[in-house]
Amino acid sequence: MAALVATAVLAGGAGAGIALALSHNGPSPAASASGPLPTAAPLTPASSQGLNVAAIAKRVEPATVDITASGPDGKDEGTGMLLTAAGIVLTNNHVIDGSTVITAQVDGGGKTYPVTVLGTDATDDVALLKLNGGSFRTVTLGNSSAISVGDQVVAVGNALALSGSETVTNGIISATGRSVSVEDQSTGLTENLKGLFQTSAPINPGNSGGPLVDSAGQVIGINTAQASSTSSGEPASNVGFAIPINTAMDIARQVQAGRASATVDIGPHPVMGVEVTTVACAEGHDDCTALGATSPSAANPFFGEPSASYSAPVDQGAVVTEVLPGYPAQGAGLAVGDVITSFNGVTVKSLSDLSDQLSHLKVGSKVTVGWVTYNGSHDSATVALAAGPNL
Repeated sequence: MAALVATAVLAGGAGAGIALALSHNGPSPAASASGPLPTAAPLTPASSQGLNVAAIAKRVEPATVDITASGPDGKDEGTGMLLTAAGIVLTNNHVIDGSTVITAQVDGGGKTYPVTVLGTDATDDVALLKLNGGSFRTVTLGNSSAISVGDQVVAVGNALALSGSETVTNGIISATGRSVSVEDQSTGLTENLKGLFQTSAPINPGNSGGPLVDSAGQVIGINTAQASSTSSGEPASNVGFAIPINTAMDIARQVQAGRASATVDIGPHPVMGVEVTTVACAEGHDDCTALGATSPSAANPFFGEPSASYSAPVDQGAVVTEVLPGYPAQGAGLAVGDVITSFNGVTVKSLSDLSDQLSHLKVGSKVTVGWVTYNGSHDSATVALAAGPNL
């Protein structure tokens, strides 16, 4: 039998890796304008008929969203839960960290909504978002302090980024108060989380940020991580971890109030406004497995399927696959096919080099970016990082 490693695996991304948290501060008028966040519902006695998974899914899925976050590290898929009819969403920070564009779909289908970041807490792995446009059904919050070992629970989320409605799994609370070091296998970054629920409800990549609910259909946690075996790195069977909802909501209310702290950042992430991939992926190599890389879009002029028509001007760097209109990168003259090779004087050899540098900066920070154009000429520019995503 495979032993559990001390490090769990972030369950957020069925796609690309998760970057370091970005530091940012400032007012968040969108949060306060959306009305108060919900409080815990009155305790509901457990049903003597056992767990009705189908009924819980019918209640919770319409208030659950699939989140797609794109950025310098590629594309990540996760989950969130709707707290207010105005579109306030609770999720994990690692689902959206380092992104330039975030979108969401309710229950995995229908309209795609643009998303604004209201605030984040990288230390406790919590983020508060806002879906722009629409009126939404909401989850009902429970009281995580009332949860005990052995209580039945259901995990709902965008497991493995499969198309269609959310994946629903059930199990029990196996332990409370767990402390784990959580590693993102894509980037190798580690964060230490405390006070977690351990659950036997299976949690998979893509589940991060989704609701863990009790037998009454009330949210008592945020699905966050899964354990892996030491032998293969594969998920350990039925060992997952969730942040208690009381802890998460304390942070959400702090964000809504606009109170920044040593761990809580208010407002959107700073971005240049580009999406990038590795040289190997841009050139369509079979070994396109670099950390955080995504396959280039066929819509870009240099990137078809396969990408044989593109040959990078240098061997290392971050190949630009998209330049977002109206963002600093466009004004600086960066174009699809260019390769970013330096950022604030630091050589960019990989996607993580770029995201690591961005992680220390704020909206408005001035940075010098160096790149090699598709035609082989060298160029550079100084730009002020913009607030994003807010599309």
